[in-house]
Amino acid sequence: MTCYNFAQILTGIVITVFRYSADRWPVFLILSLTLFDFFLYFVVDSFWVLVGYFLLTIIPKGCICAWNHHHQHTKTFHNTALNRILEFSYGLHTGTTTNLWLLHHVLGHHHHYLDQTIDESRWKRKDGTKMGEIEYTLNVAGTSYYRGYLVGKRYPKHLRTFLIYTLLTLAIVTSLVFFKPMQGMMLFVIPMITGMLITAWATYDHHAGLESDNDFHASYNNMNELFNLFTGNLGYHTAHHHKQGLHWSELPALHEKIKHKIPRELYRGSSWDLLIHVPVLKNFLRVDTA
Repeated sequence: MTCYNFAQILTGIVITVFRYSADRWPVFLILSLTLFDFFLYFVVDSFWVLVGYFLLTIIPKGCICAWNHHHQHTKTFHNTALNRILEFSYGLHTGTTTNLWLLHHVLGHHHHYLDQTIDESRWKRKDGTKMGEIEYTLNVAGTSYYRGYLVGKRYPKHLRTFLIYTLLTLAIVTSLVFFKPMQGMMLFVIPMITGMLITAWATYDHHAGLESDNDFHASYNNMNELFNLFTGNLGYHTAHHHKQGLHWSELPALHEKIKHKIPRELYRGSSWDLLIHVPVLKNFLRVDTA
């Protein structure tokens, strides 16, 4: 078998399994991290090693929240069973189980984000004032399952799947904690809670303070290349809301078509921009505000 034939076979497998080939590497890395978590669960007995690992993986696992978000918008695999396995992995990293973000975010927030009285990720208090970052994070994270459930009442099929796999995930995590309490807490329970908080916190900068009935004026955008590399182009947020079913790999192209409609003040910098001062990285990064 020649290298060319082997490459053709691999390409055929990717096309058969993945809906979009761009998902190959993110999925491989995320599932590998999940397997490594289980490896540590069975072989590591040191509390401080587990603490160090938790601290070391906060940022990588925080980025996984973005990939879980993309999967809820556009399923990764053609096969439902493979999607459920991936969602279980996402749940262990982010605390967001199968269909929760589909209900809360895709069928909730994306339909309601221009109306702060019903938005599932609302940034306004009942009195109309803007929440602070911490208040918003705790509010959205703390109500996510309840609000997802309320949206699910309008979509019984999705709600049923959500409830089944949430209970299954809860049962598995409970078993992991029961048999190895320290490992179960440090490798699964605490990262899941942290992941849910990161998921909520990351959305604050997308819309907080923007009041508009115009899709092109209601989202902030982050053009930092490294941010978009690690979050799957989440910085192209206006494009994402303009066409929410579009795969993450196609958002930059859509952004180019609509960027003339986006006010300049809706391009934001972030802490990721500090990396342009790192000598090894600065030649590979671009912070574009136009």
